[in-house]
Amino acid sequence: MFTGIVEDVGVISNLNTNDSTGGTSMIISLPAGSSLLSDCHDGDSIAINGVCLTVTSFTPETFTIGVAPETLRITNLGSLVEGSRVNLERAVRADTRMGGHFVQGHVDTTAEILSIEQDGNALTFRFQPKRRDMLRYVVYKGFIAIDGTSLTVTNVNDVEGWWEVMLISYTQERVVVAQKKPGESVNVEVDMMAKYAEKSLAGILGADSGTASIPLLEKMVQRIVAQGFGAKP
Repeated sequence: MFTGIVEDVGVISNLNTNDSTGGTSMIISLPAGSSLLSDCHDGDSIAINGVCLTVTSFTPETFTIGVAPETLRITNLGSLVEGSRVNLERAVRADTRMGGHFVQGHVDTTAEILSIEQDGNALTFRFQPKRRDMLRYVVYKGFIAIDGTSLTVTNVNDVEGWWEVMLISYTQERVVVAQKKPGESVNVEVDMMAKYAEKSLAGILGADSGTASIPLLEKMVQRIVAQGFGAKP
């Protein structure tokens, strides 16, 4: 579990697509003076651009993670190269302030940056998800994790299929998305509480697939009609 508050920005210093296990591994170097690994142990979880991964080895300045083929397919980690900058966050501790929101490190989809607009000293980013069905979990003023960064949705358009977030100047200096350009991709994790709410409602309404596949009101009307509400004796 993570909070979406990025602790450091690291750099991919080594990328091996055919390591000793036959898979992909990455060595990530930390910025000078970083304390990210001060309490690290082999097997610990660290979020890389919002993806929960396992530390397989580490030194005071670097750590190594292995990346499964499925992770490379469904996240933007497959597009990383040596020199790429990545957001880093350690798994949350029980005594940590929840400054962001509950982030699992399980990426739901990737999204393309459609546009970046200057608004005073802030930047407004517009995103379009690869999986358009994810838009049902994106709501105005709701939480969303972009490359592992907890952000607030400032605008959403379900018809055109996009949402926006705003990065204040403080955030721009501390996360990788601020350096990205239109056309590049980001990892997206929607608020997991929305998924639980949807599944709970779907169960109440009797949806077969575990999701509310038709509008809530329509389903309620169908149930009322099925129960014979208002029928004459």
